[in-house]
Amino acid sequence: MSRFFGEMRDELVKRGIKPSHQRLKVLEYLLKNRIHPTVDQIYIDLHPEIPTLSKSTVYNTLNIFVRDNLVRVINIEDNETRYDINTKDHGHFKCEACTRIFDFQIDTGCFATKDLEGFLINDRNVYFKG
Repeated sequence: MSRFFGEMRDELVKRGIKPSHQRLKVLEYLLKNRIHPTVDQIYIDLHPEIPTLSKSTVYNTLNIFVRDNLVRVINIEDNETRYDINTKDHGHFKCEACTRIFDFQIDTGCFATKDLEGFLINDRNVYFKG
């Protein structure tokens, strides 16, 4: 087992996630392909390597990863759920010409939220398109 694979396995165990082969491959995919993929992209890319992989397994794995703050859901388009392995504070820019999504640094904590007093803010997202 490679050191990288061992570190991924240890991270899942540390978070209380059973490190199945499919989960490790989805995590490896996210770490090596920082393209904010959809479930379909992950499934299509991993299926040739893991013929027993189902879309349900990819969905369930990502839901576990989101629940345990290992990945973050981003919704820039209404019909498009993507997954981001970078859970640190940052923004997203979707290029309308190439359709790729790029990360950029931004302090989302500096935005004034006076009109939201009394509410608990659980998530902050900044999206730009152009």
